[in-house]
Amino acid sequence: MKNLILCLMAMMGTLTLSAQSVYDFKVTNDEGNEVSLDKYKGKVLLIVNTATRCGFTPQYKELEELYQKYQAKGLEILDFPCNQFGEQAPGTIQEIKQFCTANFGIQFPQFDKIDVNGPSEHPLFTYLKAQKPFGGFDLNDNMGKLLDNMLRKRDANYDKNADIKWNFTKFLISSDGRVVKRYEPTDKITDIDIDVQLELNPTLSTIMARRSVRKYLEKVVEHDKLQVVARAGINAPSAVNRQPWIVRIVENQQLIANVNKAAGRSLFYGAPNLICVCTPAAGGGELDAGLLGENMMLAAQALGLGTVCLGGPVRFLLSDEKFKFFLDHLDIPADYKLNYILAIGYPNESPNAKPRNAEKVKYIK
Repeated sequence: MKNLILCLMAMMGTLTLSAQSVYDFKVTNDEGNEVSLDKYKGKVLLIVNTATRCGFTPQYKELEELYQKYQAKGLEILDFPCNQFGEQAPGTIQEIKQFCTANFGIQFPQFDKIDVNGPSEHPLFTYLKAQKPFGGFDLNDNMGKLLDNMLRKRDANYDKNADIKWNFTKFLISSDGRVVKRYEPTDKITDIDIDVQLELNPTLSTIMARRSVRKYLEKVVEHDKLQVVARAGINAPSAVNRQPWIVRIVENQQLIANVNKAAGRSLFYGAPNLICVCTPAAGGGELDAGLLGENMMLAAQALGLGTVCLGGPVRFLLSDEKFKFFLDHLDIPADYKLNYILAIGYPNESPNAKPRNAEKVKYIK
């Protein structure tokens, strides 16, 4: 029996390691039937472990309000009751469903009870935790402080592992299956509401998904895709429509290779294509060029491409005579200068978002 358990655990671990998205997992619904999560492809998901006798149980009401607000626009909330935290989810899934329907009018899908931590944890949650580990409670929040104190008494290093810490931990999944964010039970539903809106809107979700990519596949970008990216760029706004920039898109891989050889290293993180943006040598146009570049990076993201904006290599190229061949090849007019380069290609990594400080934004009313 012990060997069988170890074998099953190894199989679950292999599944989790090989999974590329939540769509690779199967779960059991409230009627005992196996369901593949690929049925939710194209939907924005909020996956949550719940309990019916927890201090956070009233969040069911907030979750149902969120569901009613955005379900028609593509949101699905997937509820997985779990009895691992204070045994606060007793009873069968049928009893839990009856309670939630009677008290909160729940209409979003509820699934059979599972474990989210430990040797019998469901592989879905193993995957979710690996993608978004525990980031800490908000210690400015009273409940966050209470949970931190309680859990730290049990384990001084509880915050060092990715485990689910309590009921109503939530994971936001993008419409293409990426784990976007993890919320602890003390996080405000208003913040989740904003993130859901960002994911449901295709333009906003592209903005939120873009990362600086520094590892690329060898595959070159198709010419027609580069044309789309360029068209998106030149449609950026500019002061009185002066369009003070010029753009040079490098499709010559040998030219890029020659630059890297002269430098003794890869200046462009192995990207197979470059977009070189130039502004007037006398100055001006930098703001307009920035808007141009942002448009192009977002267009690239929407096309499944990665980009990174490079300023350091430009200073390197401009300061050394041995790179004159590259600048000459770009055919830059004498009254323009190279301002920045966008490395562009098919990404070979999926960087996580860096933290953003929302406190830098103030609303003046």
